[in-house]
Amino acid sequence: MEVNRTDFYIGLSLAVSSSAFIGASFILKKKGLLRLASKGSTRAGQGGYAYLKEWLWWAGLISMGTGEAANFAAYAFAPATLVTPLGALSVLVSAVLSSYFLNERLNVHGKIGCLLCVLGSTVMVIHAPQEEEVASLSAMAEKLKDPGFIVFAVCVVGSSLVLIFAVAPRFGQKNVLVYILICSVIGSLSVSCVKGLGIGIKQLFAGTAVLKEPLFWSLVICLVVCVTVQISYLNKALDIFNTSLVTPIYYVFFTTSVMACSAILFKEWLSMTTDGIVGTISGFLTIILGIFLLHAFKDITFSCDSLPLYLRKGPQGFPRGQQPYVALPSHEVQAQDETKLPREGNSKGVWGTHQRAP
Repeated sequence: MEVNRTDFYIGLSLAVSSSAFIGASFILKKKGLLRLASKGSTRAGQGGYAYLKEWLWWAGLISMGTGEAANFAAYAFAPATLVTPLGALSVLVSAVLSSYFLNERLNVHGKIGCLLCVLGSTVMVIHAPQEEEVASLSAMAEKLKDPGFIVFAVCVVGSSLVLIFAVAPRFGQKNVLVYILICSVIGSLSVSCVKGLGIGIKQLFAGTAVLKEPLFWSLVICLVVCVTVQISYLNKALDIFNTSLVTPIYYVFFTTSVMACSAILFKEWLSMTTDGIVGTISGFLTIILGIFLLHAFKDITFSCDSLPLYLRKGPQGFPRGQQPYVALPSHEVQAQDETKLPREGNSKGVWGTHQRAP
């Protein structure tokens, strides 16, 4: 059990460091794409590949590669149920760095969201399973033959093809979910490949001739294809939409897809107690809540300096120095404001009322 516990903490450390590199990679790649846009180059969202000549984009890719390598190794030591949700820390890193390098505001709601991401990740670490069921490629092969996983894989491939060829050309540049869904569902398969390759490499260092196994090379090919698709569509999403929008939504969909795949393929949940399952789900929901706060209120100007204004109420119940306002739906409620205008032909300036047209 001590060996498994050591592996668990190695995987945990690798997952945390991976999040730092991946979070920074979003900023570097976005900076590179912005520089290209300022030069008038064809943008990635419009099918251009000028970013391949931009060193900042390559720095971001190297940072992401380093993070993914650490993430790759983490899957060999710790269960996917733990490693994947810890990707929320990359959202935190990305949000903080965006406020410094991309001038994207991080208000009080965002800071609370970051704190919730950390707390949720901590809860998941405490309740995550510490024992690994799949320890060899032969065991992995048996898992891949499971009818449940075969159905899942067919659904993933089919839905991805529909999104890529039917939905993306029409709605990809209008709806952020299109490109992110492609990355997420394909990502669930790439994580399974990474998990299998991590186990194979671990066996290789132990002296097992895994390079002769057809499954090992099949996983390599599948991983290359999946990662290529992910990078392409993630670039398009980052180029068209705000980083603080893409990163959290991508995390939620990607993590949910991976946890679903992990539950079907590796059945890691079967080794967990009821308390562990409830704790893991609670931690994941806490992370989602934190990410929601990061995204939903990102455009609201609300800083720590303005808190005293809301703590000191005026005579009508509003913050001192603040005027009350009401946001009304433009199509549901018509304005009833009255504007006083001088009556025509009245030299004394007698005032009348004029009903403002809706």
